[in-house]
Amino acid sequence: MGSNLLDVKGLSVAYGKVEAVSKLDLSVPHGSIVTVIGPNGAGKTTTLSAIIGLLPSTGRIVFDGADDRPDVEAMVARGMTLVPEKRELFGSMSIEDNLLLGAFQRCRAGHRDHATTLADVYALFPRLKERRAQAAGTLSGGERQMLAVGRALMAKPKLLMLDEPSLGLAPLIVREIFRIIAELRRRGVSILLVEQNARAALQVADHAYVLENGAVKMQGEAQAIAADPRIVESYLGLASKHQERLAG
Repeated sequence: MGSNLLDVKGLSVAYGKVEAVSKLDLSVPHGSIVTVIGPNGAGKTTTLSAIIGLLPSTGRIVFDGADDRPDVEAMVARGMTLVPEKRELFGSMSIEDNLLLGAFQRCRAGHRDHATTLADVYALFPRLKERRAQAAGTLSGGERQMLAVGRALMAKPKLLMLDEPSLGLAPLIVREIFRIIAELRRRGVSILLVEQNARAALQVADHAYVLENGAVKMQGEAQAIAADPRIVESYLGLASKHQERLAG
């Protein structure tokens, strides 16, 4: 397990008597992008929520060498962040205040590097710097996604988990978001990416898991998964023209 930042073994999550995720195994090596693709209702979001401790689960989660039950606050303090699908920004607060909130946990732990981190985030997202005094609620969908990612980066995460970052965004913005995801990996951030746009996700990822009905149906190198006839037919077939445009 030493080469992996995250190891998930036998993860199961139930809503009442319905098992949403069943005995799932998943790993994220240091410095890699791992994507989880699959149809709506496959358990992708549930998996991320359970890993960070937002949902009760059974199984084993080893993150950055520590093996204990996930608790959101503890996971964030240890270097795991989640950018949820709904982005969950504070609309009446400025862009800069939203970003600074992302550094709250580090400040509380005694780190005083938020000014440097803020400068790094602004370098990655120049548009946010231009509009830093603007209320987050006035931003476009793409800008809101950039702000959500920027806020997560203020925590200086070892593992960044992204839930459907391209959802509802225009093709040009989708390409920009995936360019930034690749750049973050280059900077040493490990990424666990849940994404409906299978084509774009498989282009940027190192490793891929295909989820169906809460269980892993396939896994392997992202390029190999993208070339698999079953994946092409199921996820890259009918929607391929649209996804190809989005993937750029």
